[in-house]
Amino acid sequence: MGLLILFLSSYSTRGQIEHPKASPFTRVEQQIGLTRIKIEYSRPAARGRELFGGIVPYGRIWRVGANESTKFTSDTEIIVLGNRLPPGTYALYAFPEEDGWEVAFHMNTTHWGDGRTAYDPAEDAFRIKVAPRKEEAWQENFQISFDSIHHNGALLLLKWGHTVIPIPLEVDTEQTMRTTIRKSLEGDPTPQTYYEAARYLQEEGLDTEKALDYVQTAIDLGGDTYYFYRVKSLLQARMGLYRQAIASAERSLELADAEGKDEFVRMNRENIIKWKNWEKERKE
Repeated sequence: MGLLILFLSSYSTRGQIEHPKASPFTRVEQQIGLTRIKIEYSRPAARGRELFGGIVPYGRIWRVGANESTKFTSDTEIIVLGNRLPPGTYALYAFPEEDGWEVAFHMNTTHWGDGRTAYDPAEDAFRIKVAPRKEEAWQENFQISFDSIHHNGALLLLKWGHTVIPIPLEVDTEQTMRTTIRKSLEGDPTPQTYYEAARYLQEEGLDTEKALDYVQTAIDLGGDTYYFYRVKSLLQARMGLYRQAIASAERSLELADAEGKDEFVRMNRENIIKWKNWEKERKE
């Protein structure tokens, strides 16, 4: 009897045909500042059907995709509409309504699909309320994507048909970077260390005078480098020191041209013209 069961099991496995899924699996990964987010989900197609209020009923839990529950993973703490989400993996669920949605970050990731009969709201990390918006462009396959990405946040977008659900995500990159900069400069900093610290502060519009000190130290220790002078010029311009900024940009242009860095040559030329005009306007 045992041999028969083993034979039938082996025969059944051999006879299986792998077929394409109607809602194919995908994975989207995005870095936001220093945070890495990964979302794994399946993408159902509309195929002419009514979507929300139709195949996705209002007032009932939805797995935010198809097949297995959608998994949301972050390697650092993030903030979602004021709610702190510790690093880890969560199941993403939604409760659509015509004029407003609730989206749940759920701690139990073991349910198949939407876990309709097993789902326990007590296992939510939290729920948020989000207003859907309509877009003219049609999205045939359900899509999860990121947009408006910057060092400290991004928009998580759920799109299907003409409906878009925007979910703002925040990360505390600034505090992480300040700690990293402090520890790096307390160690054995190189000219590149000082440059990278200056560049981050310059890009974020933070501590301009300190950033200028950092990039000057990079130049003093590491010598003339086109991208060192590029950042120095931007910091000087932010402080209204246009003549000094022009001189730094001219040096950056000269060094970049010698290395064939055409993009930096172009950017420096544009800034030199702009800052000369600003300096002229200030004198008039």
